[in-house]
Amino acid sequence: MTGRRTPDDGREQRDIDVAHDSPVFVISVAAQLSGLHAQTLRSYDRLGLVSPGRSAGGGRRYSQRDIALLREVQRLSQEEGVSLAGVKRIIELEQMVDELTARLEEATAELDAVRAAAAQATAAVHRSYRRDLVPVDRRRAVVRWRPDDT
Repeated sequence: MTGRRTPDDGREQRDIDVAHDSPVFVISVAAQLSGLHAQTLRSYDRLGLVSPGRSAGGGRRYSQRDIALLREVQRLSQEEGVSLAGVKRIIELEQMVDELTARLEEATAELDAVRAAAAQATAAVHRSYRRDLVPVDRRRAVVRWRPDDT
């Protein structure tokens, strides 16, 4: 937390670093930040479009991510003409894409680690070869045939 003086009245204003997912805003502040009415936020919560965190007393607490999602719901419904059911499906699909992308990144990292381990194991095997032996390709070797003297 850092402090600074505001130019208007000389009071100290504090900047607080808050995680993007931290539910810190009460519904009135969230409504103001999103440009929506508090009742609209309650409706979106009931419909499952935006599900804010809850305080110990049960009050809604919105995060920065929730505010951005509220704005996106409003944009899709007002500017793009998408029904709220459609908006909900879009949000679900976007969340699924985010989850699958994260899983893909984890799998890619795991695959890279396995490839690196395999390369190290291969190199170790190659270093263990005896240098005094020469492999012979038996398919091209000359064989002298001797008939049995029986």
